[in-house]
Amino acid sequence: MIPCEYFWRDLGISPEEVSRRGLRVFPEAAALTVVHGPGRDFQMTPETAAAWRRLRTASARDGVGITLVSAFRSYAYQAELIRKKLALGKRLEDVLTVLAPPGCSEHHTGAALDLGTPGCPPADESFEQTAAFDWLKRAAHSHGFSMSYPRDNHQGYIYEPWHWRFEGRLIG
Repeated sequence: MIPCEYFWRDLGISPEEVSRRGLRVFPEAAALTVVHGPGRDFQMTPETAAAWRRLRTASARDGVGITLVSAFRSYAYQAELIRKKLALGKRLEDVLTVLAPPGCSEHHTGAALDLGTPGCPPADESFEQTAAFDWLKRAAHSHGFSMSYPRDNHQGYIYEPWHWRFEGRLIG
């Protein structure tokens, strides 16, 4: 595995910036399983996959549709997402408010999921106005999930009501 610092150098991300924002470095998940999603497959840890299935079943039982938008990402894929935004003329400092530096994304753990719902654009703040988000606020914790990036989070990322991480324990 290529260390995340390699990607930082390649992208012009300074270790000082990562440190200043208090970002954690996450190892890439070693054991992943495939989960079939709408139109594509996703990878996540087996524990996260089991929790996701329970969460999805419970939401459907309550009449709420929740779908997968994104799951595991490798360091290399995270770097490619950043490169694509830079190629569109975006400034690195702006890109790093919507994408974590390679190594600093919870998606590397295989335990972070970006969730959506039919009729709502993926990874869009409008998700906050959906029945799916209301349901997640009430019930996600009982399935071991928590929202990682609320408004004004200390990591400096935009508000991401769609980003939920499986914490590996059930509460409630």
